[in-house]
Amino acid sequence: MKQRALPAESGVVSVVVVNYRGADDTIECVSQLAGVDWPAGKLDIVVVENGSGDDSLARLGAAFAGDDRVRVIESAENLGFAGGSNLGAQAARGEFVAFLNSDAKPHPQWIRGALEQFDISPSVAAVGSKVLDWEGKVIDFVGGSLTWFGMGYKDHENQPDDERFQTPRDILYGTGSALFVRASAFEAAGGFDERFFMFYEDVDLGWRLNLAGLRVRFAPASVVFHKHHASMRSFGPYRESYLLERNALATLYKNLSDENLARFLPGAMALLARRAVAKSDLDSQAFDIRRFDRTDAAAEFDETTPVSKESLAGLFALDQFVEELESLSVSRDTIQAGRRRTDGELFRLFGNMIHPLLGGSSYLSGFRAVVDAFSIEASTDRRRILVITGDALGEKMAGPGLRAWKISEALSAEHDVRLVTWNAAARSSDRFEVEHVQLQNERQMRRHEQWADVIFFQGYALHHFTTLQKSQKIIVADIYDPMHLEQLEQGREFGTERWTNIVRSATDVLNQQLARADFFLCASERQRLFWLGQLAALGRINPANYAADDTLEQLISLAPFGLDSTPPRHTRDAIRGVVPGIGKTDKVIIWGGGIYNWFDTLTLVRAVGQLAERRKNVKLFFMGVTHPNPDVPEMAVVQKTRQLAADLGLTGKNVFFNDSWVDLDDRQNYLLEADVGVSTHFEHIETTFSFRTRILDYLWAGLPIVTTRGDSFGDLVEKEGLGVSVPERDVDALADALERMLYSAPERKAAVAAVARVREQFTWDETLKPLVAFCRDPHPAADRVLGSLADDSGASGGSSSSLLAGGAPGRARPVTAEEKFQRISTRRHGIRRDLALAGHYLTNGGLGSLAGKVRSRLNHRSASRS
Repeated sequence: MKQRALPAESGVVSVVVVNYRGADDTIECVSQLAGVDWPAGKLDIVVVENGSGDDSLARLGAAFAGDDRVRVIESAENLGFAGGSNLGAQAARGEFVAFLNSDAKPHPQWIRGALEQFDISPSVAAVGSKVLDWEGKVIDFVGGSLTWFGMGYKDHENQPDDERFQTPRDILYGTGSALFVRASAFEAAGGFDERFFMFYEDVDLGWRLNLAGLRVRFAPASVVFHKHHASMRSFGPYRESYLLERNALATLYKNLSDENLARFLPGAMALLARRAVAKSDLDSQAFDIRRFDRTDAAAEFDETTPVSKESLAGLFALDQFVEELESLSVSRDTIQAGRRRTDGELFRLFGNMIHPLLGGSSYLSGFRAVVDAFSIEASTDRRRILVITGDALGEKMAGPGLRAWKISEALSAEHDVRLVTWNAAARSSDRFEVEHVQLQNERQMRRHEQWADVIFFQGYALHHFTTLQKSQKIIVADIYDPMHLEQLEQGREFGTERWTNIVRSATDVLNQQLARADFFLCASERQRLFWLGQLAALGRINPANYAADDTLEQLISLAPFGLDSTPPRHTRDAIRGVVPGIGKTDKVIIWGGGIYNWFDTLTLVRAVGQLAERRKNVKLFFMGVTHPNPDVPEMAVVQKTRQLAADLGLTGKNVFFNDSWVDLDDRQNYLLEADVGVSTHFEHIETTFSFRTRILDYLWAGLPIVTTRGDSFGDLVEKEGLGVSVPERDVDALADALERMLYSAPERKAAVAAVARVREQFTWDETLKPLVAFCRDPHPAADRVLGSLADDSGASGGSSSSLLAGGAPGRARPVTAEEKFQRISTRRHGIRRDLALAGHYLTNGGLGSLAGKVRSRLNHRSASRS
């Protein structure tokens, strides 16, 4: 595609309509645009007369004469839909280019409905409209799928439109009959591939945009009605088959990764041959030498045989694909060099990739043979991952809920994810399912457990649901929060007996998780060492796991809390000039989360009071007091903090409490109006192994940090110069640190620069890499595999689904004799062990081997008695 002739004008939408021998439809289509709800001055209409060779140009010129919105441009030859659309886009002046079929009419909200989806993120590069039939009753396009052999197809075509198709979502591609694209993204991508002429050029464009890290959205509020003329049929159906076959191969070749191309492309070529033969009922064994008919020599030596054009279309398409390989290779190199997403991430947008698209027993048997021979299905498998949390999911979310949400987002790029909570579930996602279960409702949880290949949970899920305890699926336990250490502080106020029971209960819950899970995530290297000790006490640090990985990173890995990679953007005033008592020029210290017993807010209030005596404009704002999870009670320290601030005369003057909890998508407005982020705590065992997630929000917002020493972030703040870390309970040191970060320009500048540097290490993309990697190849812990082998050799309670040793979940592999023997031989004593060993020796070495082992055992026992 050539460079645009005109600079893009902000807010302008250019509608490109390509005409080819359909002037009546084109004139009607453009006239319908007058009824679209969009300012006339922001609407630019480009009609491309695409070498029709009839009177179209004259008729279009006459129809639109005097209409300043419409420009008619001419191509001397038929460039196809791809070339004609590119020609129109080059002449467009809009910030957005909308491609509209000439036999379509737009709904009045067509443009506004599409632009709403662009507004959700600058990464949205294209938006596909909902396309219905002319009467608006049945579906023409609400999303498309793509097969592994490169052919796209429409989902739900000819079905009634209903509530299922009212939700915006990410898609692989939109239909070229009604497609909006950011002009800048379209030009950067090179527009439609003109080698395609028509068919799949929209699929190819969408795939390329997604590979570049951009997004394509489906906009159900942007509706178009389509006559859908079967224009290609007038040229012969074999020409359509030719284009479809050729373009499917080109689409695969350009966009697949090297690994998948090596598998998919040979399979696609083999399938093309089977499709060509099947379409015409040809007998592909006709040339087999065993079929030579000596009685009809004339026929046998005739160099011609009748073949339908439908079959030749596939052969010619393959040959033209070869003809184009040189130029396609150049395109492929460019696309792959700019790749920002893996095939696995995008396969979630492909729909049913293993769709044959054609019937007939011969074709279908060949299809299955190709899929199996080239391991196509294994390459396109998306695992089903169940994420379970006990936290509330809504506009207001505390740390555990937010973490579960971000984990679901990360995993949904490559897998089908279902996020389940037994708490409130008032938030939905178009990337994964969100569902609610009732606490201890085994029937509800069993449905989710049976659906899943991998189960990820946090908190008390395993404790609450027997279904999960009995599950033989691969289980990942999120132990980033050492709950039993937390309870040492939280339960202190309840008296010794209850306190002891609370801590013991939390310890039992964690031990249950540590004894069962196949993979663990924790938040810091300190935590990992702590958890390794507890795992060792439970026998999980054993020869099996050590032999599998002597670093034990395949058993327990670091996945700390993360922060958004997109910088926060201030959208409204939240504190300054809004909260009574906090002015526009005041210095704001923010406490970015809840107030819990293990935090030292009393020292902080006293330090702010001391600082306020010399700096009147210092303000401390507690961002959240009432926890969004109703199961979390208000702790005693909250009232103590309020009381102290009141006693010191600071409430409403220098100390302020937000009595609710800030919405997740609104918290940046509070953070960006602060000058310093603060976190103060006591130095005790909970602190030593804690990971203060609120500090990540400070990093995200670029705030200098003042914190107490003793935890992981305290060390990081001191090491990297992110602010100041101070001793616990030291009012003077804390007041001094706050003053330096608020009022010393050089120190503040240095801290802000350090924060900008360090925060890249804590984006969710970085912190969740170990979990993403594990879910690409989920496998049971090595000691659990050996445990299942013991069950297989005679112990009760075994299950074949626990015999996994890597690969797809739920697929058992055979247990080798060596593995059985390894497990049997490690048993210490018992008749079952002796019988099992005897069976092994007899099976693998014969009677002589068994006799020798018996003699050796007797000699060993005799020597032992001596």
